[in-house]
Order: sequence, then structure tokens, then C-alpha cells
Amino acid sequence: MVSLSQYMSQYDHEHTNPWNKRLHGIGIPVILAGIVLLALLHWRVGLSLFIGGWILLFLGHRIEGNKPAFFQGVIYFLVGPIWVAKEIVDSCAATLRPHVRRTRARSDSRTD
Repeated sequence: MVSLSQYMSQYDHEHTNPWNKRLHGIGIPVILAGIVLLALLHWRVGLSLFIGGWILLFLGHRIEGNKPAFFQGVIYFLVGPIWVAKEIVDSCAATLRPHVRRTRARSDSRTD
């Protein structure tokens, strides 16, 4: 049985272009927002977001030069949002790391 980490690794391998990553980082949340709005009966806005998000994803894959992962299996409809969440967390953590280092360095110099 394939684990989530293996699916994530495969998904990560197929999404290396920075523009594709950005377009997925925008497109997948837009698709999810569209689905929520469709469920809440705001169908015009929901449908527009849903279609717009998919356009961003297909544009990203056109730039990357590969096919969307969901052609390999429907599980990737779930892996995609998890991957985007991981990318956002990793990006935020990388942004915070220099601040943490500076704060630790200042506190270490005070104890000397």
C-alpha cells in the first residue's frame, strides 16, 4: 500500500517549476473556495472560482511541461491540497527562521 509520504514525494517531483508551484498555490485554494460557494448556493461566483482555479492549474502544467497528477489516480485530488498546505507551511517556516536565529543570537549574547 502506498503511503501519503510517497504520494507527496511523487507530487513534489512533478511540481518543480516555481511558476507552476505559485499557480498551484493560488489555483487549488481558489478551486476549494469555489466548491464551498457552490455548496452554499452562490453558484455564479462558485463556478467562476472553480473554473478559474482549474485554468491556473492547467496553465502551470503547460509551463512545467507535464500532465496533472490526477491523471495517474483520483487520490491526487486529495494530495494536491495537502501539498499546497505543506508548501505554505514550509515557506512560512523559512521566512521565520532568520528571525528566530537573530532572536536566539541576541539572547545568547546577553547571557555572556
